[in-house]
Amino acid sequence: MKNKFAERTHFVKPSETREILKITARPEVISFAGGLPAPELFPVEAVKDVCNKVLNEEGAASLQYSTTEGDIALREMILQRMKGIGISAAIGNVLITSGSQQAIDLTGKLFINAEDIIICESPTYLAAINVFESYNATFVEVAMDDDGMVMEELEKKLQAYPDAKFIYTIPDFQNPTGRTLKLERRKKMVELANQYDVLIVEDNPYGAIRFAGETIPSVKHFDTDNRVIYISSFSKIFAPGLRLGWICADETFIEKYVSFKQTADLHTDSFAQRMTAKYLKHYDMEKHLNRIKAVYKERCTAMLSCIEQFFPKNIKYSTPEGGLFIWVELPESVDSEKLLVECLESNVAFVSGASFFPNSRKKNTLRLNYSNMPVDRINEGMKRIGEVLNRELKREIR
Repeated sequence: MKNKFAERTHFVKPSETREILKITARPEVISFAGGLPAPELFPVEAVKDVCNKVLNEEGAASLQYSTTEGDIALREMILQRMKGIGISAAIGNVLITSGSQQAIDLTGKLFINAEDIIICESPTYLAAINVFESYNATFVEVAMDDDGMVMEELEKKLQAYPDAKFIYTIPDFQNPTGRTLKLERRKKMVELANQYDVLIVEDNPYGAIRFAGETIPSVKHFDTDNRVIYISSFSKIFAPGLRLGWICADETFIEKYVSFKQTADLHTDSFAQRMTAKYLKHYDMEKHLNRIKAVYKERCTAMLSCIEQFFPKNIKYSTPEGGLFIWVELPESVDSEKLLVECLESNVAFVSGASFFPNSRKKNTLRLNYSNMPVDRINEGMKRIGEVLNRELKREIR
């Protein structure tokens, strides 16, 4: 049979992280690969309770079709949570999505024409790259330092590409680097977006998991022209299997998002929405978050200590104040993809950094996840990576 695929299939490829997860599913593998929350922190007993409450109090409605925009009770809870990071919005500004990944995909559908310019951090979120590539976008990378995207570099890119469609940014504990965009840079980003008439897509699934430093208002907090589209999720702070995310944007944008979501799945899971709203009503979300933050802080500290103890001294690495990831930059002679092959032979895994660069693909980088492994396995796994890395560097010297 003749190939009948659409042209866009040429731009879609499997997620490299998901492919690695197939290998790391083996129990003997210590995996720092996926961005997986710690499953032992999922509030299973509370979820059992609220599931019963939903079925007892609104059982038929929870199993019925629902509105595309999402459950009103949940959207109101989201509005309350967003106030804590400086976002003032109304119910009409919020759309519930099937995870923040759907929000990213809907953003691509809504805004990207073939070869449109998307400005992003370098490196950036792999799954967002895959989405925007599926719509045949052209990426322009902006350099980062320890304080996030460099605003002087961003302005140069905006001057060079005046027709850029939007700036895609993960300002809090960025994936993959773990870096946080500092306050003054957030203000400057909005100023530049206003000056050069470009949208900002603020992707913030990790912001609630801050275990060090001071909370910073969101980029959208500084939005004076309704040009910031804010995306977030319950996946990292509650339960990823529920696939609940949301978009907060100007109502004109939300109307279009709703139309495109209706062509995709009509609405997000009714039961999951009502159950999550019930949880937020009857349980202390901040107490739950504090438990997550305490565990992740301990695991992040352990991983940073292991880098100091087991890794060569001629490397650079991020020191996150929250989130799930540490970014490592190796000597330029080291190819982390080859390093991963050797590490898998020692039953330890990470994600090579090359995939997080849409254009440049710097192979001497890697991403480590600390949220999903207990401290004893972090210590053992990091020791194994260190042994492989030191062997590799000795071979380079020879």
